[in-house]
Amino acid sequence: MSCLPPRLTKRALYLRAAARGRKAARPGLVLQVLAQPDAPVRVGFTATKKLGGAVVRNRCKRRLRAAIRNAIEEAPITGCDLVLIAREATAKRPWAQLLGDLRGALKQAGARP
Repeated sequence: MSCLPPRLTKRALYLRAAARGRKAARPGLVLQVLAQPDAPVRVGFTATKKLGGAVVRNRCKRRLRAAIRNAIEEAPITGCDLVLIAREATAKRPWAQLLGDLRGALKQAGARP
């Protein structure tokens, strides 16, 4: 199992991706992609309190981390900041469907050809 790419750690980076990036929504997640030419991919994860308590939010983020790790192993992604936002369905969505949601969102938002 490979490691995750570097994380987005500052709130300003998340806000910049939301304001200037491309968005793709799926039942299992929302993806925001901000192109950063000649830069390595960076990833950030969010889960709001309306999803549930800390246990549910952390489960959603763990599933999103595993999904993006899987997607990057399939086909490397470069030159962008990715923000994955958990939705209500993220915690209970079947794994294959969650991966399909991520693949489709990556393609729609332009992170993959």
